[in-house]
Amino acid sequence: MTFGKSEYLVIPDWPAPANVRALVTTRSGGCSAGVFSSNNLATHVGDSAVDVSSNREQLVFLLPGEPEIQWLSQVHGVDVLAIDHCSNSLTADGCFTQKSNIACSVLTADCLPVFFTTRCGTCIAIAHAGWRGLATGVLQNTVAKFSVTARDILVWLGPAIGPCHYEVGEEVRNEFLRYCRSQQEYEEIDSQGFKNSPGKNKWMVDLYAIARIKLRYQGVRNIFGGDLCTVCDQDRFFSYRRDGQTGRMANLIYLQH
Repeated sequence: MTFGKSEYLVIPDWPAPANVRALVTTRSGGCSAGVFSSNNLATHVGDSAVDVSSNREQLVFLLPGEPEIQWLSQVHGVDVLAIDHCSNSLTADGCFTQKSNIACSVLTADCLPVFFTTRCGTCIAIAHAGWRGLATGVLQNTVAKFSVTARDILVWLGPAIGPCHYEVGEEVRNEFLRYCRSQQEYEEIDSQGFKNSPGKNKWMVDLYAIARIKLRYQGVRNIFGGDLCTVCDQDRFFSYRRDGQTGRMANLIYLQH
């Protein structure tokens, strides 16, 4: 496996500074078997602990600078932690750091990973934006960790379930609308984030569109990505919606010395 090779890694196309490293692993290149084939990075999905450990060790070895990775116990919440060293027991759905060679990470298999850095490349963050966290404020809490103005923040929206496949019930739509902070945001999310589905009382939801709206209301204007569907691309991505029991991709961002 070679860093930057598209078969094994997705590298964001965004104007991040040269010292900012960001990537998404694909499902290829590991040693996991069966439904986890082959590069599952998650310990909580039923895969062999030995195989996951081997996949994680291989990932670190491949990364320039061999950063230490901060793995999180994700709970579909809104907590975003500022870290200056890695820990084995952090529960959150996002992390932020200004320290070099600490890789902030989230695991996904349909939920939206959102990468953050600044024009000057002095700090980075990542957020796990499942529908619940996206609705209730995980992106706002991530932006709040930055001391620079929002216009100096760069964001890349990583692979997630696309609006072509993400059908939800009325209760999900209602939750998104309930947490809107203004009538204008309500109207934008209602019109841009949801389209009628053929299913009775069902909606097709666009996580990418909603994330852009949420970020714009925080003053963030430099938003990239949002064009990779985990369900559509079976060769590269795990998808819980498509496959049920499955592995997870790792989404990493770090500052290199």
